[in-house]
Amino acid sequence: MIALKRLLRVRFRQKKKKPEFRRHCWDRKLKLREESWRRPRGIDNKLRLQYGGKWSGRVLVKVGFRAPKAVRYLHPSGYEDVLVYNVKDLEKLDPKRHAVRVASCVGMKKRIEIEMKASELGFKILNPKVR
Repeated sequence: MIALKRLLRVRFRQKKKKPEFRRHCWDRKLKLREESWRRPRGIDNKLRLQYGGKWSGRVLVKVGFRAPKAVRYLHPSGYEDVLVYNVKDLEKLDPKRHAVRVASCVGMKKRIEIEMKASELGFKILNPKVR
C-alpha cells in the first residue's frame, strides 16, 4: 500500500511534466484542432524525422511518458474506477480495491438506492449526489 501511494505521487509529478501532445499542423487546419493524436507518417515529415528548429518544441508520443504499470488507469485516490448501473453491480466488487461511479443515465430513485447500498458496503463514491 505504501509503494502504491508513492507510485501515485510519482505519476502525479510525471503528468505535470508531460507535454500536451498535439497533432502535426494542428494550428493551421481547423479540423485538426480536436484533441486526437495521430503519429506523423509522411516520408518527408519534419516532425517524424525529429528535426530541430521550429519542430524542437513539439514532442512525439513515446513509451517513456507512460505512468508506472502498478498505478496505470487508477483514480488519483488509488482505487479502480468502476461504472455502476444498478445495485446488483455492487455485489461483484471489492470495497478495498474499487471506487464506485454511478452512471449518468441512472435516474434519481435508483441512484439513491445505489448510493445507500454502496455506503453500507463501505465503497467510496466518486460522484455522489446525495450528501
